[in-house]
Amino acid sequence: MIPIRDDAPRLTVPFVVWSLIAVNLAVFWQQFSLALESPEAESAFAAAFGVVPARISGALTGGEAIGASLLPIMTSMFLHGGWLHLLGNMWFLWIFGDNVEDELGHGVFLLFYVGCGVAAALAQYLANPLSAVPMVGASGAIAGVMGAYLIRFPRARVTILAPIVFFWFTFQVPAFFMLTYWLATQVYSGASSGGEGGGVAWWAHIGGFAAGVALVCLRPRRREWDRKWRR
Repeated sequence: MIPIRDDAPRLTVPFVVWSLIAVNLAVFWQQFSLALESPEAESAFAAAFGVVPARISGALTGGEAIGASLLPIMTSMFLHGGWLHLLGNMWFLWIFGDNVEDELGHGVFLLFYVGCGVAAALAQYLANPLSAVPMVGASGAIAGVMGAYLIRFPRARVTILAPIVFFWFTFQVPAFFMLTYWLATQVYSGASSGGEGGGVAWWAHIGGFAAGVALVCLRPRRREWDRKWRR
């Protein structure tokens, strides 16, 4: 299911969401430029700034430098593995992020986003601590945004694009339905794959979503004027 739009209103301009999208695009342009020069250089860039679980395990046992091993937990959420990966993540951030930023406030939303990204990286690390494959992408942080949206806007209507047999149709569904369905697919895929995601960090998605749900519950509601979205 691909979300097209939602009907949850917002009061403020989502400056942080726009800024995050701009930063992700800028970093990907750097990756793309490196790939044009040398695929090896782009791979080295991803390995240096993506999360490598085996490197974290090495740092915890004293075999790797702590700074170089842990810093990618922050930087990896701004790297992507390709255009489709980037555009998919930025689209979900665009659809769900503005309302969550509006609800939490700009500064708190930025901290929330980074916190969910860190939680996502740690979840994927725990699922496969010996993996030597770099993990990149904003999916975990954006999964946290989706978790927060589920809690604060469960009755919002999301217009989705979904395939039925050989055709694509649009439907309106409650956000609760779409986001719980999305989470169920991540849990199923993660459980089926074990720690090996086959190129997809399922447990990062699950960990980020869980962090988003937990963190947003710690923040008092701001929309006192709009009871519709709080039920």
